[in-house]
Amino acid sequence: MKLYFKPGACSLSPHIALEEAGLKYETEIVDLATKVTGSGANYLEVNPKGYVPALVLDSGDVLTEGPAIVQYIADLVPEKKLAPPNGSLERYRLQGWLNFVGTELHKSATAFFYPLSKDDWKAAARLNLERRFGYLNEHLADKPYLLGNDFSVADGYLFTVLGWMKFINFDLSLYPNLIVFHERVGVRPAVQAAMKAEGLV
Repeated sequence: MKLYFKPGACSLSPHIALEEAGLKYETEIVDLATKVTGSGANYLEVNPKGYVPALVLDSGDVLTEGPAIVQYIADLVPEKKLAPPNGSLERYRLQGWLNFVGTELHKSATAFFYPLSKDDWKAAARLNLERRFGYLNEHLADKPYLLGNDFSVADGYLFTVLGWMKFINFDLSLYPNLIVFHERVGVRPAVQAAMKAEGLV
């Protein structure tokens, strides 16, 4: 398998999942401005959407969209329990969290990285983040991870998005449980390995 990524972007989430899974894989960096990969290839030929992540399987098939990719990775190694079993109520809770992080947090944070964002869009995005982080702070008050006691691929996604807050001057000090969560996930060996591979630590 090969993961196409940009350091620190949302592709860090499947990078973490691959490390947690202990699977063999390769990576290739993508310049999202030029759509050229580290080997000089046209990334649009891999993923016509033009953004990361993309996971090329050994069969040659390509998966895109982080939440789908991390579930695929988790299902390759069910013994690692990175996702609850398909068909279980807990699996749907995992999918709920992946959607929550993607639509409520990831998309709101995007406003601060998009060069054409207006101040009113950023203000609305910041307000949404404040509300959603308040909810998350309460949820994580009595549990180490989103689904309870076990780390899942949704935690890797949330960790990734929380890491962006320092770049948009969003103060997380009002959400102490999120800070503790970020620190807890950040010291996991697989997370450290993915971040080192991307030059983030």
